[in-house]
Amino acid sequence: MPSNTPEPEAGPQRLQKVLASTGIGGRRPAEALIAAGRVTVDGVVATLGTKVDPTRSLIAVDGRPIRFDTRGGETARAVTLVLHKPFGVVVTASDERGRATVFDIVAQSMPVPPGLRYVGRLDRDTTGLLLLTTDGDLANRLTHPRYKVEKVYEAIVEGELSDASLTRLRRGVDLEDGPTAPADVVRLSSGLIRIAIHEGRSRQVRRMFEAVGHHVRRLRRIAVGPIRLGELEEGAVRPITDAEERALRHRAGLDQG
Repeated sequence: MPSNTPEPEAGPQRLQKVLASTGIGGRRPAEALIAAGRVTVDGVVATLGTKVDPTRSLIAVDGRPIRFDTRGGETARAVTLVLHKPFGVVVTASDERGRATVFDIVAQSMPVPPGLRYVGRLDRDTTGLLLLTTDGDLANRLTHPRYKVEKVYEAIVEGELSDASLTRLRRGVDLEDGPTAPADVVRLSSGLIRIAIHEGRSRQVRRMFEAVGHHVRRLRRIAVGPIRLGELEEGAVRPITDAEERALRHRAGLDQG
């Protein structure tokens, strides 16, 4: 880790203050968790009078250790969100043309956590699953081709893909920025194709279909690794569950933290 990385505030602090800074929802929800006996510090059930050093103490809620992201000198629990990106929304922090961004969608549901970043991009015309996280290590693992975390899409294309075209996509096709890796491609119905890739080049799926002679009319991402879009409504956002976080970190090779 770079030597200039800010460190969290050291020394004893009230536990509810530390928990309130982790995105739990504020001091009152934090106090309720402590009063209910759901918080432990170094394996011991905490009380409202407990003080902790977040740089040293092992704090857990319902047995789940809290990882801290210390960007900006603030102690904050790493947050990962699942968003169903609508058509026309841009994946950027701000847009000079005034178009709606994915961060505008997050802000409609909750305060935007400091350091939140999107994991891979979806172009303006593509809908579906987008992950956002404050966990830099996780984001890097999910986007780097080396770790081969699959991104799964459903594409409605013009025309009927031949078996030969499907085979070309499965083996990889030549694009202007180089050949693609092999893809997992399944014909779901006439004109509806499911494709899974682990690269993340700009507009890659659309360009792959263009390379075999088919224009993509609609494109939706339905999964990133073990995380599924499921029934999440368009424009909605939610935190990942504990089980999803464990599965995602396992898939990214981050089981040990």
